[in-house]
Parts: sequence; C-alpha cells; structure tokens
Amino acid sequence: MIESMKLSQLISEDQIQERIKEMGEEITDKYENGDLIVLGVLKGSFMFYSDLVRAIDLDIKCDFLGVTSYVGAKSSGECKLTLDVGMSLKDQNVLIVEDIVDTGLTMNFLKQHLEKRGVKSLSTASLLFKPDALKVECSIDHVGFEIANDFVVGYGLDYQGMYRNMPYIAQVQNMN
Repeated sequence: MIESMKLSQLISEDQIQERIKEMGEEITDKYENGDLIVLGVLKGSFMFYSDLVRAIDLDIKCDFLGVTSYVGAKSSGECKLTLDVGMSLKDQNVLIVEDIVDTGLTMNFLKQHLEKRGVKSLSTASLLFKPDALKVECSIDHVGFEIANDFVVGYGLDYQGMYRNMPYIAQVQNMN
C-alpha cells in the first residue's frame, strides 16, 4: 500500500455482487428479444464486466474498448481511444460497461464514437456514478451505486495501477 493513503471500505463485496445480479436481471429483461454486444471499457471495468456478463442470461457477444483520460488521480478532460472494438456494430444492440462515471466526458466520448458506427441501440451500465462530479450532462441506463465525489479504489479501480484486485470498493481517506 502506498504509505500516504488510508482506505476505508465503502461498498462491500456482498453488496457489489447483489447489485450486479439485479443489474444482470434488468439487462436480461431489456434485451430478451434481441442480440446484445457487451463492450467492457478497459482497464477499470474488467472485474465488473466479468461478473456482469455472467449475470446476463442471454446469448451475448463480448468485446472491449480502451480509452484514457486520467493522469494520476485526476481527469485530464481529454479522451483518447487506445483500443477499438474488433467487430462490426452496425445494426446491433450495444451495451457499454464502465467501472465509474464521474465527469461524464469519457462515457459521452464513447457514446458518440459508437453511434457513428451505426448501432441499432446503445445503452450504458456503470458500477459507480458520481453525479456531483459531472462536468457535462451524461445519463447512465444501469447504475450500480451512486457515490459522493470522493476518490475510490478496488474492484478494478486503481490508483497508479494498484488496488484493482481488492474485492470491494474503498474510499481513499487522504492522499499526500
């Protein structure tokens, strides 16, 4: 652990798994009559994505996107695609799975990018949502938990590449 950081558990592993089960049921009901491509946004969403796709009771296709907008613990405000989808999305139902939506910039960037690909429908899921941190209007169709505008780590979310492997979400108490 980085010496200057103190962590306190914010959302337990059991709470996360219960909410993912509910979200999987919501998504299953929404797409019960159609195909679905589920796109995980790397790197942070990998744990949530893995658990969520297993909670969706449909035949789905899986792929990934890479995007960056962070420098350390702060958003740079600029989004850059680092990995694009490897399959056609034309006339497909697409679900973007993100670990956290705070400024809204990354999610809006991804929505615009994917809508240009001629998708049939586009919806979004995020484990965490920080409404007080939004810099632009951004709606999320499936939200795991709304949280305060605090820096959090765990369950895929990191600080300088660390803490992704914690099975729960922790609030960072102080960062020197």
